[in-house]
Amino acid sequence: MPNRRILSLWFPRLGAERLLRLDRGLAAGPFATVRDQNNMQVLDAVSIEASVAGVSVGQPLRDAQAMCPELTTRLRNPQAEAAFLTTLRRWAGKFSPWVSEEAPAALVIDLTGCAHLFGGEEPLLEQVETDCTALGLSVQSGIADTVGAAWALARFAGQPARSERSGDAIDQEAYATRSRAAKRRHWERGGPAPKQTTPVARADRIAAPGQTRTALARLPVAALRLEPQTTAELTRLGLRRIEDLSGQPRAALARRFGKSLVRRLDQAMGVEPEPVSPARPPLHFAVRLTLPDPIGLEDDIMAAIDRILPVLCDKLRSKGRGVRHVRLECHRADQSMQWCDVGLARPSANPDRLRPLLAMKLHEIDAGFGIDMVRIAASVTEPLHDRQHKGHVEAAGAASARLTADTALDDLIGKLGARIGLEAITRRHPSSSNIPEKAEQVLAAAWSEPVLDWPELPVPRPVILYRPEPVQAEDNAQVPLSFRWRRQSYDTLAAMGPERISPEWWLDDPDWRTGVRDYWRVTTTSGERLWLYYAHGAGMSAGWFCQGQFA
Repeated sequence: MPNRRILSLWFPRLGAERLLRLDRGLAAGPFATVRDQNNMQVLDAVSIEASVAGVSVGQPLRDAQAMCPELTTRLRNPQAEAAFLTTLRRWAGKFSPWVSEEAPAALVIDLTGCAHLFGGEEPLLEQVETDCTALGLSVQSGIADTVGAAWALARFAGQPARSERSGDAIDQEAYATRSRAAKRRHWERGGPAPKQTTPVARADRIAAPGQTRTALARLPVAALRLEPQTTAELTRLGLRRIEDLSGQPRAALARRFGKSLVRRLDQAMGVEPEPVSPARPPLHFAVRLTLPDPIGLEDDIMAAIDRILPVLCDKLRSKGRGVRHVRLECHRADQSMQWCDVGLARPSANPDRLRPLLAMKLHEIDAGFGIDMVRIAASVTEPLHDRQHKGHVEAAGAASARLTADTALDDLIGKLGARIGLEAITRRHPSSSNIPEKAEQVLAAAWSEPVLDWPELPVPRPVILYRPEPVQAEDNAQVPLSFRWRRQSYDTLAAMGPERISPEWWLDDPDWRTGVRDYWRVTTTSGERLWLYYAHGAGMSAGWFCQGQFA
């Protein structure tokens, strides 16, 4: 059996280059995408021209514009980037059928037994770079025996371990004993920005079979996919390269930095398996309408919805599916997107049931400079089964009336869920327990069936039920003629019972440690109808308690 070989593809400029592919006019100068972080905008992905100009990922937008006034920016669209990565996963299927996505901008490919079809691993990397160049994408790749090693080579091949300039590294000179002015970078003193680094040779990004440890030895510890805090602590201790960790006692590393460090090291070296799990192609149901001119009115958006919603429902019915979760996407003219989500209580492929829910969410859409594309996607679908009515005419009519009522209730739940969320709508169901407080359970209305015929109890139960409260009365099993409850005195007019209820012996319920209970329906002279019980427990657990009140 051939050795397992893994190819890792990283697209460091995916967010920016995706927009450059759509709008060639943006490629005339430095370009970057931005995201919101801590009440400010920072750069999320930059083009090659922007990197040459000196800006970098994670830099505040104001600082980047001060360094590069001609920088053009667009808001990041994470949903569109994830969809584009899925498209790249389908493209990577030409190299191997075993491809998985790795957020936010990477692919992992199991090349076992496939590299010879392209003339070897190095020609395969050349083919990857050629295809990505044709697609207008920057890519960094690495091939090794494990997923962790391939990930490290794709991102850190040819890079030396960086020293930590924190001032407290054990082998670093203190700030007070060195001149920092002489170490300032030349571009911080007004010089030109740094140029692009020399590309790493393909042979340096390929770890020969069985040579994983040697290939990773000189790489920095950040190549082990560690948390930034862990990487900083290791660097301050002088453990900057992976070979520095390999010779350390594993128990001491686990105690100091946690098991995740040892686990990542084992995964990179192949001691702990890390499989590649390709994503199963999901059923995809989505329709879109591209508009010749941007729109911004709710009536125009509803007109677009009315045009494409029946097409989506026809696709669902053809596959025997019903939608439970729908997303409306409004793509604006500035390449950004506004969206809203709605959920249904029951799967449906009827446009008349989806349209009112989408209409309720239109006020959340900000048209901005105009909407030039409307898209509706069924993000969650379920099998849809048609119901048939058989039997007499009267029985079929009654069944049809019930189904119509159920549909109306489902539509009501869906409309309420669009405002307050489906999780906030609940209904009560009977449960198989004789314990009064466990006689019913609360379930989500959208994921449960209504119960029209509740089981009848031989003895009526009170409408108001609360936790047992002590009652001051004679300590015997006979109904007291007078008692005191909630600081008031009562006289018994009538009593019916007893109803004996035993605790569930297989459960240790603190409220039922009083043992067997005898419940009585007691009517007082002042008109209250109380639900009292006598607990046959030993010691202080015995006595009279009140647990409910009848209407």
